[in-house]
Amino acid sequence: MTQQTWDEVGGLLPHDEFRAASEAVVSNIEQVIEGKTATVRLALAVLLAEGHLLIEDVPGVGKTKLAKAMARSIDCSVRRIQFTPDLLPSDVTGVSVYNQETHDFEFRPGAVFANLVVGDEINRASPKTQSALLECMEERQVTVDGVTYQLQTPFMVIATQNPIEMEGTYPLPEAQRDRFTARIAMGYPDPRAELAMLDGHGATDPLQGLRPVSDAATVRRLIGHVRQVHVADAVKQYAIDLVTATREAPDLRLGASPRATLQLLRTARAVAALEGRDYVLPDDLQVLAVPVLAHRIIPTADAQLARRTTDAIVAELVHRLPLPHDRQRSPYDTRPGGGGNGRGPYEPRRP
Repeated sequence: MTQQTWDEVGGLLPHDEFRAASEAVVSNIEQVIEGKTATVRLALAVLLAEGHLLIEDVPGVGKTKLAKAMARSIDCSVRRIQFTPDLLPSDVTGVSVYNQETHDFEFRPGAVFANLVVGDEINRASPKTQSALLECMEERQVTVDGVTYQLQTPFMVIATQNPIEMEGTYPLPEAQRDRFTARIAMGYPDPRAELAMLDGHGATDPLQGLRPVSDAATVRRLIGHVRQVHVADAVKQYAIDLVTATREAPDLRLGASPRATLQLLRTARAVAALEGRDYVLPDDLQVLAVPVLAHRIIPTADAQLARRTTDAIVAELVHRLPLPHDRQRSPYDTRPGGGGNGRGPYEPRRP
């Protein structure tokens, strides 16, 4: 049986079909995660952008629960890795084992041979074990003993880490962090959502009763739809300007990479599709700038002494950078000059 490779996906779907499938996944996850709709939708956008997600926050706010709820909402192969200091790279990628009957070595796949890989407390493993994820996250393949094995589609790594407790942990190197499309923080729930959590989670864990509402084939079709979302030249230039601003900022000694530009546009396509559009707006890039760029940059020593976070630096750059001059006008904008030919400057030309 041939497995689906990461390039074999479908094309555009009817908007109603795309919306129904994506909203079903969001609603299913929200049965477990209370009051975090924006976070859940961003996590789904990263999946549809063919990226990987880093969930970084304090203990007890639902990082692992969000990862497991997304995994259980899609009927596909799921593997969970508990990262510990004694975890070996072969536990992640797989190992060749000598078979006494055939008198030959046979490959036994590791935990990354799944559609969704949940890595809990990723920064507790040694750098040697962390590096086992580099190839599979970027190239969708694993090489063991000189043999390359392709991974299936969809393939997504959802990793969690606690940024507060540093004892016994190994900070992710820049090459590893750059492979994560976005970094999100769960944050504390508001009082109403926490009250609903007490009612819903007090007696039983809703995660145990969660049933899949989608499958790998449907996700592949959704990914194919996202790939076809239109990006105007002005929006592409704005993405480049955003990333270039991080490379020139005086508060940063390392800016975002070209991979960041690519993943910023891919995630913007997914967000636009989830909003019911077949084209990307500069506003999509503004919303995604912090989660997509902030974890890839390194502040200077002076910025660290001033306790300036990378999130704050990126947000300030977004605020200072001018938007494209031909920004789409709101349909509710009654100022002179609105309307035009009825097609926004970022929409694709219709036949």
